[in-house]
Amino acid sequence: MGIIAWILIGLLAGAIAKLLLPGKDPGGIIVTMLIGIAGGLLGGWLGKVIFGVESINGFFHLSTWIAAIVGSLILLVLYRLFTGNGGSRRHA
Repeated sequence: MGIIAWILIGLLAGAIAKLLLPGKDPGGIIVTMLIGIAGGLLGGWLGKVIFGVESINGFFHLSTWIAAIVGSLILLVLYRLFTGNGGSRRHA
């Protein structure tokens, strides 16, 4: 798959992850897209390592989308853990 396909999958997977885990996140749409792109890569890698399958088969394969969304969900949860909720930070 080309870079444009990865960006498109990342954008959509990040948006789906955001819909599945609603809430106020610092960063906005750009961070969501970057989390989605990185999540797609993470999901593909995890599918290969854990299950021994090629989870990134092509743009229209269901396994590609599932891997991208699961990877995006993982990264979104980690992002929230490390950044907090935005308004809950204490100033020293």
